[in-house]
Amino acid sequence: MNILESNIDKPINIDQPGHQSVPLVISSPHSGLDYPAEFVKNSALSRQKLRSSEDCFVDEIFGHAPNVGAPLLKALFPRVFVDVNRGPFELDPTMFDSSLPNYVTTKNQRIFAGLGTIAKVVSNGDEVYKNKLDFDEVKKRIESCYNPYHFELKRLIDKTRDVFGFCILIDCHSMPSNAAKSAIPKSFGKKGTDIILGDCHGSSCHPSIMKAALESLTQAGFSVKRNNPYAGGFITQHYGKPYESVHAIQIEINRSLYMNEKELKRLDGIRVLTRVMTDFMIDMGQKADPMPHLKGAAE
Repeated sequence: MNILESNIDKPINIDQPGHQSVPLVISSPHSGLDYPAEFVKNSALSRQKLRSSEDCFVDEIFGHAPNVGAPLLKALFPRVFVDVNRGPFELDPTMFDSSLPNYVTTKNQRIFAGLGTIAKVVSNGDEVYKNKLDFDEVKKRIESCYNPYHFELKRLIDKTRDVFGFCILIDCHSMPSNAAKSAIPKSFGKKGTDIILGDCHGSSCHPSIMKAALESLTQAGFSVKRNNPYAGGFITQHYGKPYESVHAIQIEINRSLYMNEKELKRLDGIRVLTRVMTDFMIDMGQKADPMPHLKGAAE
């Protein structure tokens, strides 16, 4: 089964500012909509059900990044096809028709949950595939989708750090409205936590960067939590290296703020949310290097 025969000619897109004027890189790894026809055909689920794992419209919500002066990197392929917020080969061996190479990671919590680099299930637990997968085909997916995303993300981060002396990476996601319901309702009259910021429990960015992010979003009227239950995925963990002048924050936005979660359609609140997130990017872009004394230390 050659799932790639339906062509993912352009796996990613980078919306660049005319001139990068702020030390930000914006990443949207889970909002891709290009579902290969053969992938959908050979799935056990409909396209609509496959979309339940999508971070719908997140790339749109952060779409003014170039106007703020920052690049926006977007995956055009869907998360359920390849998840770039995992290690390159986090795979469940029970999904395959043969044994996997030794370099493949086959055991961790993400794989156990069915959410490895190639997902076994979608958000409600339904299994994605009718049949066992061929490793060579999956390897092609990773080479054609996963690798280009991370190549460009690293390039954008390195370029930003070279120009400004440091980089703030904001990795953008959405969460189901039932993911965190314990916070007192605030913005837009919705119940539950509006936003969860993750910094890998303090290891992926300088405290001043996280403090600034929390203050900016709280002052905008959101109920905001930190690291619970989302502390940051592979992208935040892998690229967030404060002592190398790269500060990474994951942002999870409650989908009920801006979309009908069953029908996967925009609500009017998306316009307000887009404006607020644009202001948030402006705020973060004005932050100074929190560790200037370490500039060049990692070189």
